Formats: sequence, C-alpha cells, structure tokens
Amino acid sequence: MTLHNVLEGFQVLFGIILIGVILVQPGKSDGLNFISGGVSDTFYSKNKSRTHEAMQVKITIISAIIFAGITIALSLVTK
Repeated sequence: MTLHNVLEGFQVLFGIILIGVILVQPGKSDGLNFISGGVSDTFYSKNKSRTHEAMQVKITIISAIIFAGITIALSLVTK
C-alpha cells in the first residue's frame, strides 16, 4: 500500500462523512423572518451555540478542512 492509496481512501471516507453531515443539517429558513415581524429572541436563538445544529456545523467545517488538506496532499504526492 502506497501513500497515494491511503490518501485516496481517506479522501473517500471524509467525502462520505462530509456529504452525510451536510444532508442531515436543517435549513436556515428564518433568514427573512424579520420582514414579517417575527420575534427572534427565543430560547433557541439565545443558546444556538450549544445545540445539536451547532455541533453539526462544527463537524462540517472540520470535515471540509480535512478533506481539502487531503486533496492538496494527494495532488502533491501524485506529482
């Protein structure tokens, strides 16, 4: 097994993780809620950083950074 094969395996793995986490995340549908007079001062809006959705966003960002790093490393190894 070469380094190239190992990196390709990790790239596939993190690609699947990234796709899965993105598909599970809920939509941000309250983007224009302020126009209709919606109140955004709720318990959820005050504790947004502690929710399950915040954890999914962090996992998405970390997975994307790792995926990009593996892609760059893979391009350097194949040269």
